[in-house]
Amino acid sequence: MNIAQNIVAGLDRILTMELVRVTERAAVAAARLRGRGDEKAADQVAVDAMREELNRLAINGTVVIGEGERDEAPMLYIGEEVGSGKGPAVGIALGP
Repeated sequence: MNIAQNIVAGLDRILTMELVRVTERAAVAAARLRGRGDEKAADQVAVDAMREELNRLAINGTVVIGEGERDEAPMLYIGEEVGSGKGPAVGIALGP
């Protein structure tokens, strides 16, 4: 592997770990409502946490699979832009 490939591989590992954090944060947020019988509230806190973490990432992301079409979902809808806008362009598939 040359230097450029090593740099790209390192960045991919960093982005992968950041995406793990996004997933973890959504899961922890939803877990706090486990057993309370309010699936919509659990989904909402997961979506909120996921969106907050995604917007911290140095990516120019677009949701390609999300909570639904723009008119059906207030956040993380198909076509929504996430991330800081500074970084690689990535498509995001998610299901909080």
